[in-house]
Amino acid sequence: MQKNQEKNNRIVIKVGSAILVENQSINFDCIEALAQLIAKLRSVYEVILVSSGAVAAGYTEIKLDKTNLSNKQALAAIGQPLLMQIYANVFEKYQITTAQVLLTAYDFDSRKHTQNARNAMEVLLSNQVLPIINENDVIATGELKYLGFGDNDQLSAHVAHFFDARLLAILSDIDAYFEANPKDYPNAKMRKVVTQISDDELCAEFTPNNQFATGGIVTKLKAAKFLLDNQKEMFLSSGKDLSVLHDFLMHNIYEKGTLFTTNP
Repeated sequence: MQKNQEKNNRIVIKVGSAILVENQSINFDCIEALAQLIAKLRSVYEVILVSSGAVAAGYTEIKLDKTNLSNKQALAAIGQPLLMQIYANVFEKYQITTAQVLLTAYDFDSRKHTQNARNAMEVLLSNQVLPIINENDVIATGELKYLGFGDNDQLSAHVAHFFDARLLAILSDIDAYFEANPKDYPNAKMRKVVTQISDDELCAEFTPNNQFATGGIVTKLKAAKFLLDNQKEMFLSSGKDLSVLHDFLMHNIYEKGTLFTTNP
């Protein structure tokens, strides 16, 4: 991680559905651990949280076929307030006020919308409120490609860039970025630092590991490429072992995880 922390201590943390949902139920232990980590990080950093999980949360209330676009949008509409209520209750234990921010790709294509979002973000952060961002899946899901990112990995990269964060940390169901798929090649080596991403890597097959996940390693690589192109960093690590991200952000050390950076 670059050592100019005193100049910019704003970071974005993205957590995916594969971490938040287990056996088609919300993983409350995970959210509790995440809240505990963010509470510690806020002693040093300004934190913005990008959270998936609205569709999965909705599915815990009503079992609709999420392969149908309208059903998926309905599940997101049901699940988003449920998810935010869970976050509000958990973060309240740490005296942290949360705020919901729903965005679409269009909000970053419109200069006026982007500036409005920036202004709101600055007010929230200056008042020690934790912004929790999700894509507005009710109008930007699936086939509506012209309105949506399609996954929160790329949304979180845009959040980091347009809201002036220095680093995006993605919490995933994998430990790091490997030279090959570790499920197929158990001896595949972990890549600790990545400075360039090839076109071939960006064209690999999507590999979501959870029925509620919308991305895979490729969406994370696309997010990393976007940030590298804009001279920002990304750190990929396991959402099931938050000590990795804690040690990286608080002590600048890591044994697992991958840092995407232009300044190795």
